[in-house]
Amino acid sequence: MLSIINSLGLVGLNGYLVKVEIDVNKGLPSYDIVGLGDTAIRESKQRVASAIKNQHYIFPIEKLTINLAPADIKKEGSYYDLPISVGILTATNQITMQKEELSNYAFIGELSLDGSIRQVKGVLPMLISARMLGIKKVIVPYENINEACYIDGLEVYGIKNLEDVVLFLNKEKNITPAQCVSYSLIKSRTLSVGDFSQIKGQSSAKRALEISAAGGHNVLMIGPPGSGKTMLARAFPSILPDMTFDEALEVTKIHSIAGTLDSNTGILTERPFRCPHHTTTTVALTGGGTKAKPGEISLAHNGVLFLDEMPEYSRNTIEALRQSLEDGTITVSRNSQTVEYPANFILIASMNPCPCGNYGSTIKQCKCSPNQIHNYLAKLSGPLMDRIDMYIEVDNVSYEDISGEIEEEKSIDIKKRVDNARKIQTERFKSSSQKIHSNSKMTTGMIKKYCKLNEESNQMLQYAFDTLKLTARAYNRILKVARTIADLDGCENISQEHIFEAINYRSLDDKYWI
Repeated sequence: MLSIINSLGLVGLNGYLVKVEIDVNKGLPSYDIVGLGDTAIRESKQRVASAIKNQHYIFPIEKLTINLAPADIKKEGSYYDLPISVGILTATNQITMQKEELSNYAFIGELSLDGSIRQVKGVLPMLISARMLGIKKVIVPYENINEACYIDGLEVYGIKNLEDVVLFLNKEKNITPAQCVSYSLIKSRTLSVGDFSQIKGQSSAKRALEISAAGGHNVLMIGPPGSGKTMLARAFPSILPDMTFDEALEVTKIHSIAGTLDSNTGILTERPFRCPHHTTTTVALTGGGTKAKPGEISLAHNGVLFLDEMPEYSRNTIEALRQSLEDGTITVSRNSQTVEYPANFILIASMNPCPCGNYGSTIKQCKCSPNQIHNYLAKLSGPLMDRIDMYIEVDNVSYEDISGEIEEEKSIDIKKRVDNARKIQTERFKSSSQKIHSNSKMTTGMIKKYCKLNEESNQMLQYAFDTLKLTARAYNRILKVARTIADLDGCENISQEHIFEAINYRSLDDKYWI
């Protein structure tokens, strides 16, 4: 007898419908799985057989053929244990639900030998795709139910074991679908990060990071050890705007596939902050491996990627950031498939200006030779540096700054200004056909439209362009930063002081690299 069960597969962040076809016929006992399944799928034979037997159902001792259609797409993971077992029990009349009614369901889940259903990765993007494909009801592992309950328009059932699935489908047990949860009810600002009020001094660096948060601009902080670069970077998420529901879903999809999602919450409400170690490989940063999984830059999507001591990373690793910094995506090509992941993040990088760390310091003396300084700074290529909007010099704080009683501004107050600037940008770009929410993503046409300069500002920028030997990309980035500064000031037009401040954030290029 033949049965056909719906399931789902993943290619990157997109799900697709998989028809699990089970044929039970008379013949010598055999158990074959076809349809380009990986090792985990081929090993499901033993899991499914043991689970069915240990749940006190009959496993057929006949010729058993299972096909995963479409057969020309490679399938991975243990998602298909549950649909295969349901198909076998349907083909042997142990599940009596009519085929037409059963076709409304899709099944996802891994089976343990005792028949319990285990949590799997990537449920959220699968469910989003299931809704688009017209699937009405989905049965998932009980531990995945928290991430499933944010998808409106689907009946999602979280079930703990195979027996409950059979009883439910045979209408011998009633199971209530998960209730859809409102994102606004669970969204919070309980950030496990620092606050700018805890950082003494460094007012110029805080100002630059405020501009970065307001416009989504990339930042490089340069300064000696102990000057507070890492503290500033770790406090940076506390001034970022809250994620919208669409942004949260997009981020959660990536973390669900990567297996880093907390099953207790089911959705990410805080912007990601990723800080990979400097020994991180290119594959770990960009994504890939045998299964083309998302890397650190995709896990930082809609959040922050912090590279501490940037020159210590391998040259090939940091050069791989170029495409993502420009396009906001990363294409991962492997033998089995080519996948495009989103990678729209704010890069916050820090570095010492030389091997000893004291070059340019007003407090300590540098002991490095000019050749050592040059070689250290040369680890960062010109094309990569050109993609960073702002350079900040962070020097050691004085004793008066540390011991003083002056109360520093709190992150929540800075965030209010950032939110106001982002509202201006959202209104500015709402009519655009492209999904743009910040000034840093403006196209050349948008720069011409929204970054018009008066004669004095234009002359100032021209002088900086000639003096600092800027590229066309650097020119555009100065205009974007100036537009953000004007938004923070609530100004419709960019003035001279906005251009002057934006140029200052490129002046360190002249000091250190030229």
